[in-house]
Amino acid sequence: MRVVLTISSLDQEAGGTSYAVAAMARHLAARDCDVAVVSFESEQPLLEASSGDRDVPSVTLVERTASPWHTWGNLSRFGETLRNVAGKRDETIIHDNGLWLPVNHWVARVARSLNCPRIVSPHGMLEPWSLDQGAWKKKAAWWLYQKRDLQTAETLVATAEQEAKNIRGLGVDRAIATVPNGVDRPDDLPDDDESADERTVLFLSRIHEKKGLLNLVDAWDRLRPDGWRVVIAGPDEDGHEAEVRRRIAERNLGEAFSFVGPVEGDEKWSLYQKSDLFVLPTHSENFGIVVAEALSCGTPVITTKGAPWRDLEEYECGWWVEIGAEPLAAALNEAIHLSGAERAAMGRWGKELVDQKYTWPQVAKKLEETYASVLRKPARPAIGSVEKRVE
Repeated sequence: MRVVLTISSLDQEAGGTSYAVAAMARHLAARDCDVAVVSFESEQPLLEASSGDRDVPSVTLVERTASPWHTWGNLSRFGETLRNVAGKRDETIIHDNGLWLPVNHWVARVARSLNCPRIVSPHGMLEPWSLDQGAWKKKAAWWLYQKRDLQTAETLVATAEQEAKNIRGLGVDRAIATVPNGVDRPDDLPDDDESADERTVLFLSRIHEKKGLLNLVDAWDRLRPDGWRVVIAGPDEDGHEAEVRRRIAERNLGEAFSFVGPVEGDEKWSLYQKSDLFVLPTHSENFGIVVAEALSCGTPVITTKGAPWRDLEEYECGWWVEIGAEPLAAALNEAIHLSGAERAAMGRWGKELVDQKYTWPQVAKKLEETYASVLRKPARPAIGSVEKRVE
């Protein structure tokens, strides 16, 4: 089996989808899959260009010219590269990641021309909140090419049942496999410091309007708990950090909030480990990998029903609340007034949840099963096939 993963960018600044695809490639290769990745070149790629070796994905980074006048040339080079990589062997499947961009449409065209089965991971780009952003452009693209490109894919991959339902609600009737993202937790995490004078609530994600930080500030204003602080970690996006800082100043909460900027590697995992609670007050997530990361470090989580994390309630390792400042304040109040031992117990249950469902080796196995299922089909199914899931 040859798996060709395609994505517009593998740059470190491109967001969670790029990290997911890079991890996907590494862990599929570790399962002895013949994995190739095709993406545009960037300044800080998460995977370096390579010809590949055993247990290592082959990576091709296509030269891209920044000028908008060279868009056609960029797409042509990407398409030709994909044609060369995907057309070399039998039993090949293309797994495209993302939607809406011209390169995603180009991948669909190349796959159809090669009669090569194609899987698509929307990565939350069909969620209601996402569709509302730049809505008129997406509506035009939907009817021009995007819906057809989805309907001609063999299978779509959703990261949660909630995302699958939203995709189905748009009238897309292709098969859907539900496969979550995975967590790459280090083996040696620092010990939690229970002797700290202050307790910490951590937010770690992009500082973007979608993430609901203004609701977090308003919720904290209602509580003002003694001995607790909020750490906000992550890159500013679209200048939203300035708006959050203004809200904090208006509420006279400056001493309770600190911004530490983007964090990666050991620094990121140390923040998770040392925090007493993790909060993601989001308006919309297709998965929310930071929730799984926090749980894997034994940190209880509060997030909203904009993220598909019913598991927090079922495994008693966090709170899954409605979107808004008041529900968030209620959950924070309950979490803050638990004893340290009670929060530690929730943390242990969260670790068990991740170990059972969300490690990358488990995810890679489910993806490989999905690819094998598609390749076993004797012919490409007609549009309107019955939904199938990988459980």
